[in-house]
Amino acid sequence: MLEHRTTPILACNDLAATQAFYERLGFFVTGDHGDYRILTDGKGWHLHLQSAEPGWVIPGRNAQGIYLYAEDVDAVADRVRDLVIEPGAPHEKPWGMYEFALGDPDGVLVRVGRPIA
Repeated sequence: MLEHRTTPILACNDLAATQAFYERLGFFVTGDHGDYRILTDGKGWHLHLQSAEPGWVIPGRNAQGIYLYAEDVDAVADRVRDLVIEPGAPHEKPWGMYEFALGDPDGVLVRVGRPIA
């Protein structure tokens, strides 16, 4: 039986740059259909990227966001340390998560974290 899960589909202005960004986080391509790519990390993260039509995505005005739950948040942060938004992150948040945040090439807010034990 297939378990329930969600998979974000992100429209991107530069598919190659966006793919490279998510590969730094630990994703890899499992399906390349030209203007549509399917990525996973092999542990539960799933993401689809599609080329945006002109005007769909405006960097700096993008209200999209995704949350990636990770067992080893520090290891993921180490791969993208130069892109982390908050100095000193990851750290514990008042809402009970140990996390950090960064923005993808189109301004999608990406948070990576885990519940505080």
